[in-house]
Amino acid sequence: MQTRLSLRRIRSTRTRTTARLTATLLTAAALLVSACSSGSSTTSAGATDAVLAALPRATPSALSSYYAQKLHWRSCGVPGFQCATMKAPLDYANPGAGDVRLAVARKKATGKGKPLGSLLVNPGGPGGSAVGYLESYAGVGYPADVRARYDMVAVDPRGVARSEPVECLDGRQMDVYTQTDLTPDDQKERNALVTADKKFAESCGAHSARLLRHVSTVEAARDMDILRAALGDPKLNYVGASYGTFLGATYAGLFPGRVGRMVLDGAMDPSLNARQMNLDQTAGFETAFQAFAKDCVRHSDCPLGTKGTTPAQVGDHLEAFFRKLDAHPIPAGAADRRKLGEPLATTGVIAAMYDQGSWEQLREALTSAMKKNDGAGLLALSDSYYERDGSGHYTNLMMANAAVNCLDLPPAFTGPEQVQKALPAFEKASPVFGEGLAWAALNCAYWPVKATGEPHRIEARGAAPIVVVGTTRDPATPYRWARSLARQLSSGRLLTYVGDGHTAYGRGSRCIDTTINTYLLRGTSPTAEKRCS
Repeated sequence: MQTRLSLRRIRSTRTRTTARLTATLLTAAALLVSACSSGSSTTSAGATDAVLAALPRATPSALSSYYAQKLHWRSCGVPGFQCATMKAPLDYANPGAGDVRLAVARKKATGKGKPLGSLLVNPGGPGGSAVGYLESYAGVGYPADVRARYDMVAVDPRGVARSEPVECLDGRQMDVYTQTDLTPDDQKERNALVTADKKFAESCGAHSARLLRHVSTVEAARDMDILRAALGDPKLNYVGASYGTFLGATYAGLFPGRVGRMVLDGAMDPSLNARQMNLDQTAGFETAFQAFAKDCVRHSDCPLGTKGTTPAQVGDHLEAFFRKLDAHPIPAGAADRRKLGEPLATTGVIAAMYDQGSWEQLREALTSAMKKNDGAGLLALSDSYYERDGSGHYTNLMMANAAVNCLDLPPAFTGPEQVQKALPAFEKASPVFGEGLAWAALNCAYWPVKATGEPHRIEARGAAPIVVVGTTRDPATPYRWARSLARQLSSGRLLTYVGDGHTAYGRGSRCIDTTINTYLLRGTSPTAEKRCS
């Protein structure tokens, strides 16, 4: 997703401890410079018939030293976890040009029963720290039976968190950037938005020039195969959420014969171009907002309406509140020098759409802002989304997010004129969020590095069964994406969760959890089109 929104698994902001929650070689694989086979065409719906080509089975001799490396494990400082550093070539087309150093962590299986090898996890993003996710959630929160049989493993992808992170703006500059008006009312505000996107892109180019051409999803997937070999596993077992599904599916497309047990939860559709993906996600957030609106008016503390208020009316009330903030930002607490304007308030609302467990918190935050002139609650939701701490420090989530997305696909828009023409379609998809999400998709237009990828289908012919999970009212990865990816994959098995929120595994559905656990532990994939609620 080429917007300022990232695709990653987000747990309720009341309970989560980390962000979980849009995308290449030697002569033998030169066709992968565009990540696809030649002869592609694009349909009117934004999809393509190009297919990701598998890599040769034999490891190129120029990469043999990477595949033969031994990981030296050490204590991470987190009880029960070990850390190591893995090397991968900066440029797979020229392995002699230098290395990238990738942070790896694991928690060894300690339970009874036959060991099943390693289970690699990724929470999405792009830009989410897989190591942080492992240490704070997956390594302790995954089902005990799974953790007993698998070594739980994570690697921060190149450019992310502890793996030579992409760097762009500092904390103060990010504060300014995240408060850029994404619903410009006139030419002056449009110019300011363009200037902000250009400054962000130029800063990334200035501070991360070495990495910026080599943080694609194809390269990250190839890194995972080196990790598989270094761990001593003949096949890769993997659970990826949100953007992590694109990363996992890409691995399957490149190395179909090395796919073990793979779960892709909250799936992306790699066949779509950037504009269509942004439009689909805009509609996804509208679907989630409609569900929130219906739930909100059932509660006496809903500030957007009472019983009998329609979702459309709730949306009108929220839009009116955003317009008010656009003209007159409100205080966000005595301890914070920022004020809550429309951009941060919108991000706060969107953040709560990822997890229905945050709806109560959103009602409270909206009540405080609308009735008490206190924006602290919405600001906290926005900060959790951007991974900004109380001291004003941001992780590199949003910087890595842009770097990967802008390399994976050509930009959704090449200038503000194209955004302007597309506004009616985006506003139709979501009257509440459409305008802001359309303008947010302009960020890759000024990227200093040209995209190396393009839309492509992933078939992964010859791969073992791959479980693709879709949630019917998922805001960030619309359900249609999961259906599409499951159909593309030659061994895809669609598992549907009828409900709300982003991703489904570990979110309260016994049916979903039992089905996935059975697959991970026994290798028994679900029947075609299984549905859970």
